[in-house]
Amino acid sequence: MKLLNEYTYIVKKSKFIGYYYSLSTLDEVENILSFFKKEHKKATHVTYGYIFDNNQKKFDDGEPGGTAGMPILKILNENDLNRHLIVIVRYFGGTKLGAGGLIRAYLTTAKEVIKKS
Repeated sequence: MKLLNEYTYIVKKSKFIGYYYSLSTLDEVENILSFFKKEHKKATHVTYGYIFDNNQKKFDDGEPGGTAGMPILKILNENDLNRHLIVIVRYFGGTKLGAGGLIRAYLTTAKEVIKKS
């Protein structure tokens, strides 16, 4: 596993921190996620999406269905990023963003974190 980039996006005081990894094995995903759950204990959500050969997975971590993991996975698929993982950690800023706002925030963070690598 290799961390390729990190990107922070802030909207209405909510902070979205994206992390972009290349993966050597599927087992690395669990290690990375365990690290983030410990490292960001006060985060509201730790969401992710990955593609590893024929395996694809997304996780919203309590965000409304389809508003976090799906946009992340969409960016990975659109860019043919096999064996890659994007984790986005969200710290709630006090204002609800709505489904559309969440999708835009997760899409923006995912797009920018891969663009900067």
